[in-house]
Amino acid sequence: MNKVQNNKAWWLVLPVFLLVAFSAIIPMMTVVNYSVQDIFDLSSRYFVGADWFRQVLQDPRLHDSLLRQFIYSFCVLGIEIPLGIGIALTMPTKGRWSSLCLIVMTIPLLIPWNVVGTIWQIFGRGDIGLLGWTLNKIGMNYNYAANASDAWATVLVIDVWHWTSLVALLCYSGLRAIPDVYYQAARIDRASGWAVFRHIQLPKMKSVLLIAVMLRFMDSFMIYTEPFVLTGGGPGNSTTFLSQTLTTMALGQFDLGPAAAFSLVYFLIILLVSWVFYTAMTHGEKN
Repeated sequence: MNKVQNNKAWWLVLPVFLLVAFSAIIPMMTVVNYSVQDIFDLSSRYFVGADWFRQVLQDPRLHDSLLRQFIYSFCVLGIEIPLGIGIALTMPTKGRWSSLCLIVMTIPLLIPWNVVGTIWQIFGRGDIGLLGWTLNKIGMNYNYAANASDAWATVLVIDVWHWTSLVALLCYSGLRAIPDVYYQAARIDRASGWAVFRHIQLPKMKSVLLIAVMLRFMDSFMIYTEPFVLTGGGPGNSTTFLSQTLTTMALGQFDLGPAAAFSLVYFLIILLVSWVFYTAMTHGEKN
């Protein structure tokens, strides 16, 4: 007897597809349309093919911003992932202190990006900011508005302060999901703390670490608000990342065609690098 397939459940999914089409697919098609046309006004536009892509790929601003962006994102991952794992390992697993630690760890994540930039803009000032005043008092001559190294380090510290909690909470959830029987076996075998971490905790955290790496890479690769509020991309172009270069091209210069091509290249770079991360981590897990 053949059963009649009921497809009424698709009507429940239809609003989601419509929402995605409205919020993602249609804007993406608009950007693709702009990237192959030279637009003067609503009635004057000319098809230029891949000319904007060739212009963007030869633009030294893209090369400089891309190099700066990769260095920044890998610095973020190199600091936040080990630091988040270390914090998760030291967090208590039971009692009221566990709840208190979770609350404290979530506080930085609740602060909006522009507020974070404003907080650190004041915090790092040499005249009234606690950080800037203290560093200058001990003879470091700190000035994020005039020194490129200070500006770069400050933006990096802002990101570490703001988002390490996310990595720590993800790792903490992975650690809490490990059955206690593994730890009991490790105690019976008199395994060291490093052996427990190497052979039990780290393998069991691979899934959440994959999520953490992907989220932190994509978010750091699209950073805009914090450096814009703190330094405006300066001094010089030391903290001008890809997102700010794109914004300047699209809104400051109103070059819609090159900006659309730039944004598609930007999107493909994020997609490609994220796929490389995902493939490398999942391949290592299979082995």
